Amino acid sequence: MKIRRRDFLKGIASGGVLAVIGKPDLALATERQYQPGALGILYDATLCVGCQSCMVACKKANNMPMERTRAPGVWDDPVDLSSSTLNIIKKYQHGEGQVKDSVDGYSFVKRHCMHCVEPSCVSACPVSALTKDKENGIVGYNKERCIGCRYCQIACPFNIPKFQWDDPTPEIVKCQLCSHLVEKGGISACCEACPTGASLFGPVESLINEAKRRQQMVPGKYYDFPISDLSGRTSPEFKSRMAAKYVPEIYGEYEVGGTQVLHMAGVPFNKLGFPDLPHESYASISDGIQYAIYKGMVYPIVVLGGLIYMVNKREGGDKEE
Repeated sequence: MKIRRRDFLKGIASGGVLAVIGKPDLALATERQYQPGALGILYDATLCVGCQSCMVACKKANNMPMERTRAPGVWDDPVDLSSSTLNIIKKYQHGEGQVKDSVDGYSFVKRHCMHCVEPSCVSACPVSALTKDKENGIVGYNKERCIGCRYCQIACPFNIPKFQWDDPTPEIVKCQLCSHLVEKGGISACCEACPTGASLFGPVESLINEAKRRQQMVPGKYYDFPISDLSGRTSPEFKSRMAAKYVPEIYGEYEVGGTQVLHMAGVPFNKLGFPDLPHESYASISDGIQYAIYKGMVYPIVVLGGLIYMVNKREGGDKEE
């Protein structure tokens, strides 16, 4: 069978389309700044009293089962995030731990998905099961697309996504900021349940401004602190509290390109289990690598497309003969 030049060019075109559509979500993962409508959470460890109301509300809102990993009566149970626990309050303690928000005392710390501005999990997912919402920046998960490769677990710098190992139809599990409630005009369940304002929902820019206001407070003096929400979705409420001494850092403002979940504390964040991370996102680094790989793979894919087309053409011709 003689192969015509036109047939070969049509095969190249098919391969070109494959190369173009092969990674549709790269554009979503390369956004560099907070979106105008970005929503998030500010967690202030100095306001947290360790009541764990946020954990109970999270399980109720997301229909997650109760979980025990330690003997009954132990406070920090479960001990970490899991496929059954999307949000957890943990405790840092040093020595006898008598003084709150002190390196030589104790502090609470909240852990769940940080909803990165440039999420590595989105960039790593080969089937777009994880996506970043174009309006509010929430990193969501689509179980119908997931193939269980768990690349998102490897890519996440905060070790957040968990896998349902004990389920016959396993899924990736992580906080989605109660997006199902946000879509209906509500706020994240953990923030709504928090009685002290330690977990505060709202636009990220407003949360950053609130965090910087708190850093200017004089320790020991009383100020008004907003409760639950800065977005205006719920009735405004404030409580007067004595300001603590904060470490001069808002964790998440710059780490890996910024996150939509921000943390304040009186204890250095490395003591609370947060990793020291660069300001440049891993997603931007991996995008550069992927761009180079995909760019390098364009020509082999194009040639492969041409060969596939020619083989199919030849098989069709053989049948006709």
